[in-house]
Amino acid sequence: MRILLFEVNPFSPPTLPISLGYLAAFLIKHGFKVKIINLSQKGEYSIKELEKVIKEFSPQLVGFSTYQRNILYVLGIAKFIKEINKNIKIILGGPQITFIPSLALKNMPMIDYLCRSEGELTLLEIAKAIESGNPFNGIKGVTYQINGEIVETERIEGYEELDKYPSPHLMGIFDYSKIDEVILLTSRGCPFDCIFCYTPVASKHKIRFHSVERVLEEIKWVVKKGKNRIWFADPNFSFKKERIYQILEGILKEGLKVNIWLETRADLIDEEMLKLMKKAGVHTIAYGLESASEKVLKIVRKRLSLEQLKRAIYLTQKYGIEVEVFSQYALPGETFEEALRTLEFVKSHGIKIQGNSNAQQMQLYFGAPVTENYKRFGIKPFPEKRPSYISIGDRYETETMNRKEIEIIKSLWIKNSLDKGRRIVS
Repeated sequence: MRILLFEVNPFSPPTLPISLGYLAAFLIKHGFKVKIINLSQKGEYSIKELEKVIKEFSPQLVGFSTYQRNILYVLGIAKFIKEINKNIKIILGGPQITFIPSLALKNMPMIDYLCRSEGELTLLEIAKAIESGNPFNGIKGVTYQINGEIVETERIEGYEELDKYPSPHLMGIFDYSKIDEVILLTSRGCPFDCIFCYTPVASKHKIRFHSVERVLEEIKWVVKKGKNRIWFADPNFSFKKERIYQILEGILKEGLKVNIWLETRADLIDEEMLKLMKKAGVHTIAYGLESASEKVLKIVRKRLSLEQLKRAIYLTQKYGIEVEVFSQYALPGETFEEALRTLEFVKSHGIKIQGNSNAQQMQLYFGAPVTENYKRFGIKPFPEKRPSYISIGDRYETETMNRKEIEIIKSLWIKNSLDKGRRIVS
């Protein structure tokens, strides 16, 4: 049986589709033939070329990695696929889908399943069901529609030990020739409870890890393939201090020459760790600032003080590591003056306002606590209609910041930006 997986990101250059790579590796291990199509702003496929791929590969199941920013493109491509062959089953997964209202399926007639659980195990369930000739019989981990009826199935729990999922890198899933930076994952999940973030809810406030040995094996693999720029995509890379020391010391022991970007919290690093990070090849660390107002940080449950962040920035810069900070505006309870203070905080600490350090308006996505209780947090969505598969996003003002003030803050960030506000990670 053949399965086609789509990464649709028409706004950025091609990046490594790491999540789809994990899905592909797992499905291939279980005997399925899998192909990944990566659609970026480079426009790799015309409509005719896409049609040719679908007809020649002849998939029985097509999956899409889905976000708020790409869902309209995803639905357009899904409709196109159904017009080619209505018998092809289509499943949506990704952050936009995990907590999307089930009734959204009523507005997506071209979609058969919504992935509600860990992708590898869920897709395996679906693939086996389709292969058996009963695509909706006894499956778990999804919401599906059949004959106009929406059915919600039992959730599937993912593996506690991440090494049980085969490595897409070590299985040779990826073509590195069109990318400059290789994405690696050493863990999944987040134990914190920031109200604007979907990840802790999706992971049930837990982190699961790959072994140190697996991480080092993947690093050696990508270096052997001629790539030395690595992006660790974990939300909290340094969550387990002893483990991180083992990874960094392993990189040095193996003599691996790498340039590393990573993201972590300011309260999860110390001076000795930063020294070792610099030696091991870390060139940039991104921290979550969110707001330069202690009051706002408390409202959004960041559980981090500005003093902790200031110290982390100072020490990181002390050892010659570039600092990036993720910040937002129009947060609950934030005033116009407090939003200005965040911009001044970033400038005063010598952080280049570009890429990830460009602030963005807080986004209200499905599953995030602020979205589920937006009235409680003083969020006032604009009085406009939107499809049920689109969340509020940035279409709101707050009790403490009106639409005009939000637009002014946005324009000030762009004015101070070195790359006109282009954000790399959202």
